[in-house]
Amino acid sequence: MKKLIFLLSLLIGTTPAVVAQTSGSTDAPSFLDDPLLSFYVIVVFIFVIALLVLLVAVYMLQVLNIMVKQGEQEKAARLGIEIKPTESAWQKMWDKWNALKPLEKEADILLDHNYDGIRELDNHLPPWWKWLFYSTIGFAVVYLFVFNVFDALPSQLQEYENEVAYAQQEAIKYKATAKVEDIDGKTVEATTDALALADGKQTFLNTCSTCHRKDGGGDIGPNLTDQYWLHGGSIKNIFKIVEYGVAGTNMIAWEGVISREKMRNVSSYILTLQGSNPPNPKKPEGDLFKIETKEMKIDSAKRDSGKTQAAL
Repeated sequence: MKKLIFLLSLLIGTTPAVVAQTSGSTDAPSFLDDPLLSFYVIVVFIFVIALLVLLVAVYMLQVLNIMVKQGEQEKAARLGIEIKPTESAWQKMWDKWNALKPLEKEADILLDHNYDGIRELDNHLPPWWKWLFYSTIGFAVVYLFVFNVFDALPSQLQEYENEVAYAQQEAIKYKATAKVEDIDGKTVEATTDALALADGKQTFLNTCSTCHRKDGGGDIGPNLTDQYWLHGGSIKNIFKIVEYGVAGTNMIAWEGVISREKMRNVSSYILTLQGSNPPNPKKPEGDLFKIETKEMKIDSAKRDSGKTQAAL
């Protein structure tokens, strides 16, 4: 018991350090970043301790019961009195639920079958098992009449169709009231909105990092932090690449996968990576392209050169 409590205490003590090391090694959100994680661990620890205390209490009660019975037997032996064992309330209830025959009455249910000295008892199914089986039959009858005869409640298929119809109505309402922003490769402009850039960064981390690295320094895909571009470095060029992809490369078309607003946001965020100078960047590829001043007015303070993943 002492060893188990010591191990649990050690686990609780080392959990914050492990969480800190793990959360510091990745930018992706994780359950380890939950501020209530320590609270959850403590609750689990308390639950385990309570369970152990309960088990110890049950064990001690069993030991106490055995000691009391031994004392009664010793006292009866000194007085020459025969003690008849009394069944506990639990034992009586267990026997009733299972309709168990006492050993002295097993001869009444002994069958004539004899296989090499092995005899067979005519035991019936326990009453609890039979009543459980009867209840399933009753439930099936009720289910049949409720769902198939009287149609009092919708079936699973009807529930699904109702949910789909409701979702379609909500989508129609949303489209009728939502403000649709007309964004395409010809009219797109780099955004400087902090929330939009934060959304673009998250899209970049989720979809672009495998090819361009977290900091945009380039891996399978080209380096996005220098002034050399394979297909042009303007916001319109970048938006077009995000939208349609590049044939024959790992750059897929994101049209229809993410919204045009998100494509605009991630394209704008890519422009903020210019001049971030990440460690060990990929060699320049393509032609030198100096971005226009109006496209570079994006808040450079939003740049996080060490914590950016790539996805084009």
